[in-house]
Amino acid sequence: MGKYNFDTVIDRRGTCAMKYDALAELFGCDDISPLWIADMEFAASPSIQGALLKRFEHPVYGYASTPDSYWNSIRSWLRRRHGFETRREELTFVPGVVRAIAYALNFFTRPGDKVLIQPPVYHPFRNVTEGNGRVIVENPLIPTPDGSSYMMDLPGLEKAFATERPKMMILCNPHNPAGIQWSLDTLAKVAELARRYGVIVLSDEIHGDLMLYGRPHIPFLSAGPDAEAVGIAFGAPSKTFNIPGLVSSWAVVRNPELRTPFYHWLEVNEFSAPNFTATVGTEAAYNYGEDWLDELLPYIEGNIAAVEKFFAENCPAIKPMRPQASFLIWLDCRGLGIEQDELVDLFVNRAQLALNSGTMFGSQGAGFMRLNVAHPRAQLIKALESLSNAVAEMTEPAVR
Repeated sequence: MGKYNFDTVIDRRGTCAMKYDALAELFGCDDISPLWIADMEFAASPSIQGALLKRFEHPVYGYASTPDSYWNSIRSWLRRRHGFETRREELTFVPGVVRAIAYALNFFTRPGDKVLIQPPVYHPFRNVTEGNGRVIVENPLIPTPDGSSYMMDLPGLEKAFATERPKMMILCNPHNPAGIQWSLDTLAKVAELARRYGVIVLSDEIHGDLMLYGRPHIPFLSAGPDAEAVGIAFGAPSKTFNIPGLVSSWAVVRNPELRTPFYHWLEVNEFSAPNFTATVGTEAAYNYGEDWLDELLPYIEGNIAAVEKFFAENCPAIKPMRPQASFLIWLDCRGLGIEQDELVDLFVNRAQLALNSGTMFGSQGAGFMRLNVAHPRAQLIKALESLSNAVAEMTEPAVR
């Protein structure tokens, strides 16, 4: 038995939790089980809560400076956890990874410029790009021969760079929703092509700490000189330690030709100034939360195993793709033989479960749903049983 109990069910209603409060708006009802947005149903590390409470005991919440210890906690974490060395000047604060992508998009590109993404992929990449008047170029991922995962279409990537001439590429590393950690060779090839064709690469690495089965995270900027020349990486303790509400993220840029003007723009617009909840929470997470994370990851692996076993035994038409990172599972539901709107109806209205529809991540997600397994295991199995029952009712022959 570990130090932390991830089986505890915590009532989050009444805390302005988006996972619950947005159910009625997004799914049409609020009495269904939320297994959608990517936060966890687990209590954060007591070290984080303790550090925040200690700070809040002081009765003055004035303007806050950013201590050196904040930057040191990030640098130490990246070195210790991923063998990734950074210099202080390469780092800056950003108030969320999606916001940081939006900042970089607006700074480095202009309306009408093209931006490449690789669907099925995290939907804000498309939303932020098109919402800011840029044009999406797609280089879809290719299913592996056994259908258990995806790989990048590198020839397609070069063709898109050469013919479409995008100014920017948004990379998901590890990939969401499929949970893929791209190999060093793949990342190096992306970097080489990007440098050759003059493409800036934004690398969203927010799931990089949630590596499973002993697999290492490979930061894009570690893929060699080409990656350092073209890359801007974003990460955060938010997904790792279940603290997205603290809004603390960071950027790393090696190339001073990219870094100096971008960081100056962030600074003069006060986009890179953290509040004290961000710095206090980040320091506590990175300095004292590692034992919590080391217990969390095997629990998530156990949940993934439970999901795989459940579907194999009770609903083999649905095939979960095993993630290499994160607590999200990409469910291949094409074996049910139904259209996407029927699939969503099955999950939401019949099984009473709120999952992300696969087409949210691009047209390539048709036939898929994204499942968040960062729940107490008994709660998760109960949700799967509801789905299995709904599938059984749907497939029962009509009574004559």
